[in-house]
Amino acid sequence: MLKKIIVSSILISTATIPAFATDINAQLKAANESVSQKVITWRRHIHQYPELSNREFETAKYVTNHLKSLGLEVQTGIAHTGVVAKLKGGKEGPLVALRADMDALPVTEQVDLPFASKQTSTYRGKKVGVMHACGHDNHVAILMAAAESLVNIKDQLAGDVLFVFQPAEEGAPEGEEGGAELMLKEGLFTQKPDAIFGLHVTSSLNTGQIGFREGPLMASSDSFTINVKGRQTHGSRPWNGIDPIVASSQIIMATQTIASRQVDVTKAPSVISYGAINGGVRSNIIPESVEMVGTIRTFDQQMRADIKERLVKTAEMVAESGGAEAKVHIDHGYPVTVNDVALTKKMAPTLARVAGADNIITTPLITGAEDFSYYALETPGMFYFLGVTPKGENAITAPSNHSPNFFADEQALQLGVESMTQLVVDYLK
Repeated sequence: MLKKIIVSSILISTATIPAFATDINAQLKAANESVSQKVITWRRHIHQYPELSNREFETAKYVTNHLKSLGLEVQTGIAHTGVVAKLKGGKEGPLVALRADMDALPVTEQVDLPFASKQTSTYRGKKVGVMHACGHDNHVAILMAAAESLVNIKDQLAGDVLFVFQPAEEGAPEGEEGGAELMLKEGLFTQKPDAIFGLHVTSSLNTGQIGFREGPLMASSDSFTINVKGRQTHGSRPWNGIDPIVASSQIIMATQTIASRQVDVTKAPSVISYGAINGGVRSNIIPESVEMVGTIRTFDQQMRADIKERLVKTAEMVAESGGAEAKVHIDHGYPVTVNDVALTKKMAPTLARVAGADNIITTPLITGAEDFSYYALETPGMFYFLGVTPKGENAITAPSNHSPNFFADEQALQLGVESMTQLVVDYLK
């Protein structure tokens, strides 16, 4: 059954920060309360008008207008549509970065919401629906609210804050660059932050829960193509040719031993998966060639490099043993997302205080990938998950991120704002 919500008129709070709130945490609490309804309004607008990777033009304008209204100096057009603003605190101190990703997915929404997306676009030559099926609309709204809250207490901040609204986390269109890697390439960290924080909403946790872990959190992701060339012949006389189908099957089985027998499974898990095999047109024709595509997932950068080398060597030598030829092309994707251990230990008490110790979950290793990983290679980073499945519902069976039925409970947004802003305040202390 599709989830329904009732939309009531939302009053935008114009509450000012009380003069008596001299303690920075008290001021922050008041500032966060003043944006508690705005964040919902912003999220609904962004959800209703999603845009695909590297095409977040209207979303970028929406964010830019808000940041400029706060009096911040804003840079636009970074990595195509990225938006960056810097807040100067009232006291000298470190620079902290906060990141939100802006892009949506080529998914047709099936959730029954008054603000459901009706947008369409073109993806790989096909007309598709567009939906914030991964929840990036929540990330953008949360960071917009965090920016406003921190501006309201800027005189009390012992340092500066960099707000990073990033395009194309889901991957740039074919033939284009994008995302975190391109933002860094174009000078995002000209002044390198002392730390960077990011969050991601997830249906696997309930509203009120926050999940994270020290060290490796999310896997690297590298896709590969293996082209196996044989010699075409009649299916009744395979000895007159070289069978690339048999060679391909042997390559598939041989490469599975990389993860199970050739790398140290006690150090970190790894996965090599094949997603498609294409070759041949008839039952009685052994084809000239076969193409296979797949993905490599690891949780260790050195192991990642080792597995790539082993995949190439294994495919080439197995093919050669049968008289065929294999050529391997690897598209180097996102690195391992690693939470800096010292930073995570330092900031874990903050998240426990904001969410409550009973609501802190140690996240298992996740074989999905995130380009927040690029930032964390440059400076200490901490990435955490914000539960958005309504309390009382089973988060295990809830539609997952990337599903057309993905649903985010708006009651979770405020915890997102509170956690991000409190991380900044406590780090700068």
